[in-house]
Amino acid sequence: MGDNNAGAAAGGGAIYGLGIFGALVWFWQQADGFLEHVWAIFEGLFWPAFMVYRAFEALAR
Repeated sequence: MGDNNAGAAAGGGAIYGLGIFGALVWFWQQADGFLEHVWAIFEGLFWPAFMVYRAFEALAR
């Protein structure tokens, strides 16, 4: 019938989304100038993915 893990997946996505939002706010506040703000958007989008990768890498050891 339904997927029993749908709630867990939605919760994980919400936490990941908050991580992206928090990273965007943090890097945006640290930026000064147009190119640094563009870089802040890039960092804010990819920093949480890098952290999740590092966490899984540490768990695999």
